[in-house]
Amino acid sequence: MGAEALLRAGEVVLLVDLRRGKRHLITLRLGQAFHSDRGFIPHDTLVGLPEGVVAVTTRGARYLALRPTLAEYVLEMPRGAQIIYPKDLATIALFADIGPGQTVIEAGLGSGALTLVLLRLVGPTGRVVSYETRVEFARRAHRNIEARLGPDFPLTVRAQDVYLGIEEREVDRVVLDLPEPWRLVEAAAVALRAGGLFCAYVPTIPQAQRVHEALSAHPAFALAETFETLLRPWNIAGPSVRPAHRMVAHTGFLTLARRVQPDAGGRPGTAPPDASEDADATDRPDPEVA
Repeated sequence: MGAEALLRAGEVVLLVDLRRGKRHLITLRLGQAFHSDRGFIPHDTLVGLPEGVVAVTTRGARYLALRPTLAEYVLEMPRGAQIIYPKDLATIALFADIGPGQTVIEAGLGSGALTLVLLRLVGPTGRVVSYETRVEFARRAHRNIEARLGPDFPLTVRAQDVYLGIEEREVDRVVLDLPEPWRLVEAAAVALRAGGLFCAYVPTIPQAQRVHEALSAHPAFALAETFETLLRPWNIAGPSVRPAHRMVAHTGFLTLARRVQPDAGGRPGTAPPDASEDADATDRPDPEVA
């Protein structure tokens, strides 16, 4: 078994109560212990054991010990601001096409959930620049990121109001998680390279409508779209197969658009005057709708 498979002091571990399903995120520290109403587990007894081991508390409760996935980590990590849920983080990652070597502008930093995803995707050759005026949020986010990624990551935090402008130029992506992203459409147009992507995450449809309309009206943006992602778990236990009673339904709306070259003949991304929506709809099959 490789040494990397063994749990080490100083790393974050997820403990899952095998009877209740409750999850606990801990940092393994020699001489300390995990405590719950079901007994305690000394951290020393976990250090050096393989990932996936079952640890037993002093009262006989069984906990599964694993390194958390990024989705598990962002749900359980300390936070002040509301995080973006994993289903939306995954959608942002794919639809905003975040990738290695990119420069990504982010606002705001919050608890660091989105920043963690961006940093993982851009890799060591990329760069994430986060605008955040709230010092306490920036400090908490930095702790969360360092606990997951270690001390070295390509993040620059600007303690300034992003509504006053974006300093960077020729960036690949602008990803916004703040109340009034429509106020930054012009600044994003200046900051983004041609072909770059704008992505805004907002909780309400009036906010989504305003940013969508601002992007659609701007000559440097095209292909604006707004949507949400719903996640419905299923309970599967032998012959009993049914949707779970609870689901992660609405959390926020994503609005995306591409940075393009302004077209003197009309707004980018608009159809010719004689093209009908019905004709366009026949070009591809509709997805299956439940």
